[in-house]
Amino acid sequence: QVQLVESGGGLVQPGGSLRLSCAASGSIFSINAMGWYRQAPGRERELVALITRSRETHYADSVKGRFTISRDNAKKTVYLQMSSLKAEDTAVYYCYARPVGAAASQWHWGQGTQVTVSS
Repeated sequence: QVQLVESGGGLVQPGGSLRLSCAASGSIFSINAMGWYRQAPGRERELVALITRSRETHYADSVKGRFTISRDNAKKTVYLQMSSLKAEDTAVYYCYARPVGAAASQWHWGQGTQVTVSS
């Protein structure tokens, strides 16, 4: 069983930076992608970024050029470096891990971490 623990959220001023971490425990042998979704009040859940086992990355158009997803295989941890933050980035960010061939209902999820961008 895979468990995900997120950290790094908080309050930051517009233009500032934060780095989110998502540490996995348990067997990740079958995991072929990890990343983050976010959900803001009054908004649908949005895929922010993902990284695959082959190191392919994808980003939402709204964060391209500002966010960078990376991984540390030894620590079984995925990071989301967020720079040039905007008020519209305010949301709860949820880490996920996708097993090979898994339906969405079989994905693993972190508890969520709040990111608030405000002056």
